[in-house]
Amino acid sequence: MSSINTNMAAMTALQTLTQTNKSLLETQSRISTGFRVAEASDNAAYWSIATTMRSDKGALSTVQDALGLGASVVDVAYTAVNSAIDVVNQIKTKLVAAREPGIDKTKVQSEITELQKQLKSIADAASFSGENWLSVDSTPATFNATKNVVSGFTRTGSVVAVQTIAIDTSGMDLFDANVGTADANAGILDGKRVAAGTIAEATGTFSIYGLSISALSDSTADITTLNSYISGADAGIKEMTTVAGSLGAVKSRIGLQQDFVKGLMNALDRGISSLVDADMNEESTRLQALQVKQQLGIQALGIANSSSQNILRLFQ
Repeated sequence: MSSINTNMAAMTALQTLTQTNKSLLETQSRISTGFRVAEASDNAAYWSIATTMRSDKGALSTVQDALGLGASVVDVAYTAVNSAIDVVNQIKTKLVAAREPGIDKTKVQSEITELQKQLKSIADAASFSGENWLSVDSTPATFNATKNVVSGFTRTGSVVAVQTIAIDTSGMDLFDANVGTADANAGILDGKRVAAGTIAEATGTFSIYGLSISALSDSTADITTLNSYISGADAGIKEMTTVAGSLGAVKSRIGLQQDFVKGLMNALDRGISSLVDADMNEESTRLQALQVKQQLGIQALGIANSSSQNILRLFQ
């Protein structure tokens, strides 16, 4: 039945064209933004998951920065300890040379004094971003020898946690302003040592940083004292070598964690992409199809609208 009040064909063609235009607009939006799910209205579940994953990736980016900072602090301390080992080796060499009878120990001491000053300079300069593990002051009650480096961010359901790498710096310090009678407060270089070379604050008589051979002679007692200085320097070198080894192990672990965090961030990127990114090949193909469909819809609507004109011919 033909009716001038209701054009069923035109209504159908218009509805189809409207749907085609809507799909075309959606496809154009995906192509222009690159996202299949750009807003919560596109897919609430995927959008929510992707938003959470983006937030976690941002936290991991901060973790990566913290690991870089921690690695720098460890690297500075490691470099300084290696330099201190070289200087103490020179002091040890000077002490061995002073063992020879007839050596002017005052002149040798002038060289040792400069090396001792260099040790203090190295320890004080081993600071990065306000952190110095080699020259410390353990006097304040708030002092903590355990340093924590942020290393990870985890999520279990709705519970999040920050992971850290704990680094025990006790025994790593070269100087401690809180030098007393406790061995724990003694730095490797300013701690009092006994004749055997080991640190014993309560009974120690000399430190690597404070020793002096100016007043020593070639007497048996003074030679014994000089031998104890050599033993102390040798013990200090061994202790600093242990510290350097520990710092090297920590540096290696931080490096592994940096690689892991970087890989985890890449995995999150891939996960987010699979949820919300548009397939540009698919969308370009769909765009071409919809453009053809739109043109056909316009033609169909034109044909449907022209059918009512045919009714006028019946009255001619």
